[in-house]
Amino acid sequence: MSALLKDDGILAIPTCDPPPKVGAKEIYTEEHLIRTFIFSSIASLSGCCQVAIPIGLNEKQPVSLSLLARHGGDRFLLDTLQNLYASLTEQIEKASKPKASIKSVSQEESAEIRVTKLSRISNGRAIGFYSEAIKLNCNNATFSSNRAAAYLEIGSYGQAEADCTQAIHLDKKSIKVYLRRGTAREMLGYYREAMEDFRYALVLELNNKRAAQAVDRLRKLFQ
Repeated sequence: MSALLKDDGILAIPTCDPPPKVGAKEIYTEEHLIRTFIFSSIASLSGCCQVAIPIGLNEKQPVSLSLLARHGGDRFLLDTLQNLYASLTEQIEKASKPKASIKSVSQEESAEIRVTKLSRISNGRAIGFYSEAIKLNCNNATFSSNRAAAYLEIGSYGQAEADCTQAIHLDKKSIKVYLRRGTAREMLGYYREAMEDFRYALVLELNNKRAAQAVDRLRKLFQ
């Protein structure tokens, strides 16, 4: 499993074999028990971390999808799920509707609804796009800064702080990066470090209202 998943691999499998009907003879068969244990024992035997996602019902039977990542990759798995969940649930909703209903809704769907749906998945996609860009050019501060902004939107403050720190290492004169790292640190409870970032943003731009308001807000915590 470690060789298969490596550092950034995820395995998607059914959480369990589809359950038979109540009272069915299949419940007691060796074949059914083997299939059930095959799905349920992978994580425990390999030491991988696993998360189960309830998808809904199929023919009145519960359906669930499991994602597995390498041993010790719990945070990576949860962050990936957070990025994918909105898009995944939207695809599930589309698949569960009759085709005629999908066509009817799409014809009447307003621009406002489209923007709302896009906002739910855009940050997850943006993170993926910027991650690919960083792999191609790790010396571009803008890529790390923009990925940090996407992480902030979904509440992944630790990743946002790390990306901002990398961006600052590459470009120490970007006001946006200091504002973003200050926000991430404030949300993480690193109030002194956050204040330092906001103060430095004021050094770069004396009249920056956002930075000034943040400094005033954080200063009150230490009075």
